[in-house]
Amino acid sequence: MQITVIGAGLAGCEAAWQIAREGFQVKLYEMKPLQFSPAHQSEKLAELVCSNSLRGAGMNNAVGCLKEELRRSGSLFIEAADATAVPAGGALAVDRDEFSSYISTKIAAEPNIELIREEVTKLPAAETTILTSGPLTSAKLSAELEKLTGSEHLYFYDAIAPIVEVDSINFEIAWRASRYDKGGDDYINCPMNEEQYFTFVQALVDADKVAGREFEKLIHFEGCMPIEEMAIRGAQTLSFGPMKPVGLPDPKTGKIPYAVLQLRQDNRNASLFNLVGFQTRLTYPEQKRIFSTIPGLEQVRFARLGSMHRNTFINAPACLTRSLQFKAAPHIYAAGQLSGVEGYVESAACGFLAGIFAACQLRGEAIPFPPAETALGSLLGHLSAAEEVNFQPMNINYGLFPPLELQRKMKRADRRLAMAERALAALPQWWETIASKREGRS
Repeated sequence: MQITVIGAGLAGCEAAWQIAREGFQVKLYEMKPLQFSPAHQSEKLAELVCSNSLRGAGMNNAVGCLKEELRRSGSLFIEAADATAVPAGGALAVDRDEFSSYISTKIAAEPNIELIREEVTKLPAAETTILTSGPLTSAKLSAELEKLTGSEHLYFYDAIAPIVEVDSINFEIAWRASRYDKGGDDYINCPMNEEQYFTFVQALVDADKVAGREFEKLIHFEGCMPIEEMAIRGAQTLSFGPMKPVGLPDPKTGKIPYAVLQLRQDNRNASLFNLVGFQTRLTYPEQKRIFSTIPGLEQVRFARLGSMHRNTFINAPACLTRSLQFKAAPHIYAAGQLSGVEGYVESAACGFLAGIFAACQLRGEAIPFPPAETALGSLLGHLSAAEEVNFQPMNINYGLFPPLELQRKMKRADRRLAMAERALAALPQWWETIASKREGRS
């Protein structure tokens, strides 16, 4: 028996890896390099596009808890991330190219996985399949998906931040530091005074933008809002958002600047840095002109300019069962951003679950749902129990976790840590049951 996985991104590779661990054969389809989406450039698997950051590593953030659950459960994604990590203060960031290479090598060496480089344009009629074609699903497969769901899917626009060459940054102005010195000097900081900041904001508001196509309404995911859209919302929006200066005193003056642009390391040898929070749909000439007005970036060289693309996702609570199977076609599972999660870690986690679920179902075993109090269970709960009306993709957050049974009032930070402790305490029994069955079959 075998399982087909369509799409070799984060979710697809993780699903294929878990299926192989379950002892099944996997046919893993990937359309690159025969065809590339608007956002992808590399032939390698599990390509990271929007950022190299996997976000916070601490348990005060739910994504830190989710990563730790994956780490303790044999996830290929987190194994690769840990092996290719680069300095990023309190976050987990990776060398983008090394990360993809690591996963590509592991998939290629796995005897239970057959990688097939071709585009899938039709959904299988009967065989067990996991659809992880991602938010940039091709037009032909999207048409198939539309037939399957019975309605037009929802979508939003995702934006990519520019990347610059570090040796073109003016360090007579910029300096290295993490906010509140947390993590050392992992970030590069470009300061702005009040006049420079408001001039910059006005330039963003007035700049030429890449227009959306007439038949596509611009709907931006809040977690990846283009910098110019934030500027339009209000002159102070950026200074309280991605350009927040708090905890970053300029060592040359000893004072907190009015606003700060932070740049984060994008590759292992620290030759490339990305502009944190600067996702954009500005035209390329406008990006070069406006971003070069930032103090410290006057002569900067861009290794990649920002862009934006359409992201497709399905209305999960309307279309999927709790086990991530399509209600209209139970032999097909959905995973990754296509299924209605947002973020690299969440996509991999969804693929992790779909791979385990599909293997168990094919074997005739009960689906081993993760405990509701875990991050994995909470993420799954969002997809299966959220409101169908106006459903939107969501990052993992502690608001999705079941509330604590509190005997006393707790500070928000303490409450989050308590939720993480509860999640990690509930995880072992669930995972050990799956792992012990795998050992028994080997």
